[in-house]
Amino acid sequence: MIKFTAACLLVLLAVGPVSAQFDKVLKGLGGLSGGSGGLTDAKIGSGLQEALKVGTENAVLQTGSVDGFLKNQAIKILMPRPLQNIEQPLRLVGYGPQIDEFVISMNRAAEKAVPFAKEIFWDAIGQMTFDDANKILNGNDTAATDYFKGKTSKKLHSAFRPTVATVMADVGVTRQYNDLIGRYKAVPFAQSISFDIDQYVTEKTTDGLFFVVGQEEQKIRTNPAARVTDLLKDVFGRRK
Repeated sequence: MIKFTAACLLVLLAVGPVSAQFDKVLKGLGGLSGGSGGLTDAKIGSGLQEALKVGTENAVLQTGSVDGFLKNQAIKILMPRPLQNIEQPLRLVGYGPQIDEFVISMNRAAEKAVPFAKEIFWDAIGQMTFDDANKILNGNDTAATDYFKGKTSKKLHSAFRPTVATVMADVGVTRQYNDLIGRYKAVPFAQSISFDIDQYVTEKTTDGLFFVVGQEEQKIRTNPAARVTDLLKDVFGRRK
């Protein structure tokens, strides 16, 4: 029996492009770990890689397009809860349109930031071990999404934060936020408010992306029509 440890995998990954090295290892072991018609470790690993790439690419494409966040009620970024108390007073003095534009701008910032996630996701896919692959394949309907959360959440926050800040300045979120806060402070008896709007949009962007990745994963697992390649059909079609 061939034993293949995570340490061996890391050595191989260190000497070349991650995805290419992983693919070579999978192909090499494929001939040693079972017949061509069986569901070998190599086929499971390749199938999971392919599923993750298909799912994350679809999720990034959906959320990173115009209205990808704004028109998706499940992930639409709403007025931050700490600021919801100022919404009604501002609407009463005629600032309803500005509040609506502020919400739109937050979602536009998220849509523009999302494409930067693709490379981070694919790096995580390249780091997947055989043990990871088996756990994901036999896990629940969002096991791969949970794997991504564990591997990429901090990196996504770090990558999104400066991007969100820049995009929000470009699309006017920061200006609109400061204007709304300024108008609110002009309202008699208004309370002081301190809120990190960049962090809020960064977190909501990450949460929304993971939500859609989870939906894409569930499609591949439960809907044969979503298995768009022969490899996906083979690996997920045999999953019990």
